[in-house]
Amino acid sequence: MYAIITLGTIIAMEFVAWFTHKYVMHGFLWSWHKDHHIKTPGAVLEKNDRFFLVFAIPSATLFVIGATTSFVIPWFIGLGILIYGILYFLVHEIFIHQRIKLFKRTNQRYLKAIRKAHKVHHKHLTKEHGECFGMLVVPFKYFREAR
Repeated sequence: MYAIITLGTIIAMEFVAWFTHKYVMHGFLWSWHKDHHIKTPGAVLEKNDRFFLVFAIPSATLFVIGATTSFVIPWFIGLGILIYGILYFLVHEIFIHQRIKLFKRTNQRYLKAIRKAHKVHHKHLTKEHGECFGMLVVPFKYFREAR
């Protein structure tokens, strides 16, 4: 049961991330996210990196609640959020944006589709007219193009 809760949370986080990216990052917190689309030369960290903390706080809070009460389910929800955060870091920061120079080349169709969708997202330098706000769920047309 706990594995299902954790896996369900990981899956749900893709949709939470999509919603947050579309309506918060490209909405009222564009001032944090803007430097992710318009790079500052020489910058190592971006204001956009603050969103790691935004997502880490509920995860850490759920870990504490689950560890200090007799109700352990929050701990496994916090674990799902943490695992999604790790996946985000690996896929978005390392694989896509190459903040750490690993995994530069791939012929794997799914990974090529992820890169293409993200590239399409980044062609827009303003908060308007964005597309492809997800990370792991990719529109099917990018799979066809990745053949």
